[in-house]
Amino acid sequence: MATALVNQKAESKKQLSMTQPISIFEEMDRLMRRVEERAFRLFEERGGGDGFALSDWLGAEHELVKAMPIQVEETEKEVVVRAEIPGFEAKELTIQAETDCLSVFGKVEKKTESEKGAKQHYSEISCNEVYREISLPAHVNPEKATAHLEKGVLEIHLAKAAPARVVEIKAS
Repeated sequence: MATALVNQKAESKKQLSMTQPISIFEEMDRLMRRVEERAFRLFEERGGGDGFALSDWLGAEHELVKAMPIQVEETEKEVVVRAEIPGFEAKELTIQAETDCLSVFGKVEKKTESEKGAKQHYSEISCNEVYREISLPAHVNPEKATAHLEKGVLEIHLAKAAPARVVEIKAS
């Protein structure tokens, strides 16, 4: 079962806290459709032809999804994931924790006024999205996950799951 962390209003700190499990599958489907549409536009812009489908797809992903550098540390009691995501606020992020992986998704839309009569064809500054799925080095307890966002750095603490127990079988 997955547990999701989403924004909850805090008085002075931008902090993420636990809520009911949610799914980000619809949002990821929408993002994949946008990448597909942009890849097709790149295909059309270069005049079509075979042999460049992967290049078009990767170019579209690069334009639409922002890179999210991460750091994963493991201690005796927890796994700590730090991600650099400048320009995002806690309310724009969704974190989904499972026992062996972590997903971070964020979307921020900024509306800008263009000059009168100007037709905007494409803008990399009007919408930023991030997505990263991270395989964890140890099993964790998603129910005890916490996250904190400060100065563009997201820090997620995931308590390790209890180790497997050997159950003794008693003969009757």
